[in-house]
Amino acid sequence: MGTVLVVRPDNAGDVLLAGPAIRAVAAQSREVVLLAGPHGRAAGELLPGVDRVLQWRTPWIDAEPLPVTNTHAVRLIQDVREIAPDMALIFTSFHQSALPTALLLRLAGTPRIAAISADYPGSLLDLRHVVDETVDVPEAERMLGLARAAGFELPPGDDGSLAVRRPLPDMEHLTGPPGYVVVHPGTTAPARAWQPDHWAAAVGDLAAAGERVVVTGGPGERGLTARVAGSHAADLGGATTFAELAAVLGGASAVVVANTGPAHLAAAVGAPVVSLFAPVVPAARWAPYRVPSVLLGDQDAPCRGTRARNCPVPGHPCLSSVTGEQVVEAVRRLAVVREGVP
Repeated sequence: MGTVLVVRPDNAGDVLLAGPAIRAVAAQSREVVLLAGPHGRAAGELLPGVDRVLQWRTPWIDAEPLPVTNTHAVRLIQDVREIAPDMALIFTSFHQSALPTALLLRLAGTPRIAAISADYPGSLLDLRHVVDETVDVPEAERMLGLARAAGFELPPGDDGSLAVRRPLPDMEHLTGPPGYVVVHPGTTAPARAWQPDHWAAAVGDLAAAGERVVVTGGPGERGLTARVAGSHAADLGGATTFAELAAVLGGASAVVVANTGPAHLAAAVGAPVVSLFAPVVPAARWAPYRVPSVLLGDQDAPCRGTRARNCPVPGHPCLSSVTGEQVVEAVRRLAVVREGVP
């Protein structure tokens, strides 16, 4: 196969979960171009198998969508015409439609398009892959299933885990030697967030238990990370690029994080994860993939399966019930697991 356009227009975690499928495509293609959104571009640039990244904000996927305009649509059509892919694979989550993207790719002249679609696609798709969405399958495997249906298999020796390009930057000047616990309190969706006071208390409990704690966050989360770190932890809020964050996570004995992109980045660098998981989406699909993990939070809370971005239940009971003591115990359990892995 010549040039293949792979589409995953969502957040960083979604792009990281597409990694195994993208490696399958890359193993049998001359060039792989990833079409990603602005929130997923940095993750795409870290993925093995991606030769270049095309950025375009997708109005029917983005959580804060731009208007659908002729100018915006024509820009994508022109960019795809310049790439002239021999084939396109559109990766989506189970609740998203690939068909609007397929329409624009068809108008750009893409000769073969594959996607998962529950809806009749007419002539928009050449390969319509149908899956049983009543069965919760990890998102990474769901996307790899589409790649396989299109004729792309992982190369020998690739076990299908998440991965990033190596080497990663050396971050010991900020973190100290490996063996610390990373606490990442930020999320992109408020419904998945633990309250800052709970995070701060957990950091205090971890420090009291003898753990060396590093708090991470993006440039817009400096106030949050400072509050959570307090006097007990190193505050790296806004201090790292995405690749540097990957390196920080890779040196951790455990990463404590909600269901957000850095949870999947931790999995991609092989770090054990304590996942504070709000059940607004199924853990069977979105929990940290193929790394030792402990899931905290009430998975049977009333918000279960709502896909809400803002908590629909007063008091946020799915996560407010989690205690700092539970976090410490989970970190200790994962430390034992990691010490037993060569």
